[in-house]
Amino acid sequence: MDTQQKNMQILFEQLGMNGDETSIEAFIADHYPLSDELKLSEAPFWTPSQAAFLKEEIVEDAEWAPVVDELNARLHENTSSR
Repeated sequence: MDTQQKNMQILFEQLGMNGDETSIEAFIADHYPLSDELKLSEAPFWTPSQAAFLKEEIVEDAEWAPVVDELNARLHENTSSR
């Protein structure tokens, strides 16, 4: 059983990316804003395997879904966090 807490740092590492705060913020700054019509998993900057992982987590409402939702909110224009 996986007891590791899911957070943005670990999500980025799961996606094969740097998970440090500076890298995460730079990634978000580089790709913000996504249009409202574009689903997170359909963004052109993901590899096919990254996109499939993100889509599956949301569709299945799996263990990573809350963190993927957070990333989605941070990358889209109409968010309360921006």
